Amino acid sequence: MRQNEFQLVVNFGDTDMAGIVYYPNYFKWFDIASHQLFRTMGLPMAQLDEHEQIILPLIDVRCSFEKPLKYDDIITIKTVVAEIKTKTIRFEHEVYRGETRTGHGYEIRGWVKRFEHGIQAVPIPDGVRELLMSDRPVETQKNPWLSA
Repeated sequence: MRQNEFQLVVNFGDTDMAGIVYYPNYFKWFDIASHQLFRTMGLPMAQLDEHEQIILPLIDVRCSFEKPLKYDDIITIKTVVAEIKTKTIRFEHEVYRGETRTGHGYEIRGWVKRFEHGIQAVPIPDGVRELLMSDRPVETQKNPWLSA
């Protein structure tokens, strides 16, 4: 199945008063990771919405926190497409500081079309399904701020 990795640096604003990453940031990073994965397939979610009226809302999300992260830590978010059903996609995410996994979780997103009367889940097209199922070498996308 499709995989993606990218790196970023933990910003001061990502931390709480104890200097530890505030837990909702993991969910923000999971969201960014899913968007990045679609970008690597040539299907940015913004363009799916604009051209196809397809959105990918969250249906379920979970995270387990294992080790604390702090300001200026460089982290890698690893994402894999774990399951594709008729109208949903499950992404599994792992967050690492170096070789240490600091947290992991998943997102389940629906394949949903906008209509004049509202939104409705629709089947994932075969071409998109093939892209999601394709194996390709994982290339870690480095955050340009890491070398600034």
